[in-house]
Amino acid sequence: MLNIAQIKNGIVIDHIRAGQGIRIFNWLGLHKAPYTVAFVVNANSQRMGKKDIIKIDNTLTLNFDILSLIDPHITVNIIENGEITEKIKLRLPRRVENVLICKNPRCITSTESYIPHIFHLDNPETRTYRCEYCDEVRSAVDFG
Repeated sequence: MLNIAQIKNGIVIDHIRAGQGIRIFNWLGLHKAPYTVAFVVNANSQRMGKKDIIKIDNTLTLNFDILSLIDPHITVNIIENGEITEKIKLRLPRRVENVLICKNPRCITSTESYIPHIFHLDNPETRTYRCEYCDEVRSAVDFG
């Protein structure tokens, strides 16, 4: 059994779909972190079969919208004094701003750089979003 030291104050990003943890690790820039980070790949999980886990021995401000675009089934555990004080279960956001970028060359966001890229959840099962301005559809699966 793998033994990873307990976190005193920090964050555990759990229930990451196996193979997706590296996207989160890279997005958070954890390879440059001056604090301890444990990245577990393909851990056994009763519920998921295999999963990835990231343990961060530090407090961070996380963008839950971006995390949920990468994997909406993630659980974020906040650790204080060695205990879980909060469990946050993510879900796909209904609206995202300046996270997904519209690829339609005729969209107003292509020519007017000051206009925010706003997308609304179109289909939660396929994880697709629709541009507010031109109705272009983007997949959250392709994010990152």
